[in-house]
Amino acid sequence: MAASEVTTQRPPSEAPPVNSVGVMGWVRENLFSSISNTILTILSAALLYALLRRLITFVFFEADWRVITQNLVLFAIGQYPRLQAWRPAASLGLVVVLGGLSLIFWKRSRVMRRILMGLWFLSPIIIVVLLTGFRGSSVLPFVRTQLWSGLLLTIMLTVVGIVASFPLGVLLALGRRGDMVIIRILSTIYIELIRGVPLISILFMAQVLLPLFVGRQNLDVVLRAMAGITLFSAAYLAEIVRGGLQAIPKGQVEAAQALGLSAPLVTGLIVLPQAIRIVIPAIVGQFISLFKDTTLVSIITLLDLLGISEAALAQDPAFQSHKIEVYLFLAAIYFAFSYIMSSAARRIEETTSAMGGTRRL
Repeated sequence: MAASEVTTQRPPSEAPPVNSVGVMGWVRENLFSSISNTILTILSAALLYALLRRLITFVFFEADWRVITQNLVLFAIGQYPRLQAWRPAASLGLVVVLGGLSLIFWKRSRVMRRILMGLWFLSPIIIVVLLTGFRGSSVLPFVRTQLWSGLLLTIMLTVVGIVASFPLGVLLALGRRGDMVIIRILSTIYIELIRGVPLISILFMAQVLLPLFVGRQNLDVVLRAMAGITLFSAAYLAEIVRGGLQAIPKGQVEAAQALGLSAPLVTGLIVLPQAIRIVIPAIVGQFISLFKDTTLVSIITLLDLLGISEAALAQDPAFQSHKIEVYLFLAAIYFAFSYIMSSAARRIEETTSAMGGTRRL
């Protein structure tokens, strides 16, 4: 009875002051907390308003978007034969289907997750076969990779670079932290050497030296670019994964060893999954950087999305004065793909957290 009386005698709670919490409180604390901050806020708002007003006016009232609408197919598949345009469309459909299945089944079943992971790793091979075709085939006639260009080439370089560089980067990270001295030294030399030079130099070296190593002077130019991008990205991924490995407490390893797990099982089941989950944001950041760095292949005579756009401007004198429209269109495409990759990474990170991360001891 006394407890109920005490409860009923509590004073009613009052709402916190408006100027200390909520949106108004944040605005006052961060934007108008002093005279200097107030001046900077007003100047920034005026500048942002002017820029947005000019951009909206140009996009909706001044720009001539015919340079885009009349060259959409060129931007998409570049020089790829128009009669075989269904093959790039089917490749894109495969990626879309795998993405949809991943969104639906990723959280529901461990078996489906493994199947989907296998399909994702097989998808580049399937897409390459679909796009390249076979000599003498009437269904899938052979198409030289030199004809791959536009957004098609950009996506292929990115997908192959991601799929191929990830396992190589993990192996390099494990090798650099391993107990075998020779492998550790070689891994360290490779990582530091590749990270010490720009990507464009790696692309030039791949174009010149790779045919000498494989013994084929007529090695496909696109394959050389894919190899250079893969080798470059693997070195950066190795350092990212190594940072995740160092973040795992030693108690995890000691507990696994106490249960009798061998070193490969400790690494594969305990340490590596947790390390990768920790560095997912950094890995995705590297993949987004890789996607944007594919524009450098235009220097080695490959027409990626940026290169084919410049070709579209050059082929028609009427469009040469509309470079702003083209570059705004390219910026929107790169932003859209980068945002999709970032959103997918957040979803994967949330999924692994909801499932309890990885196996912990």
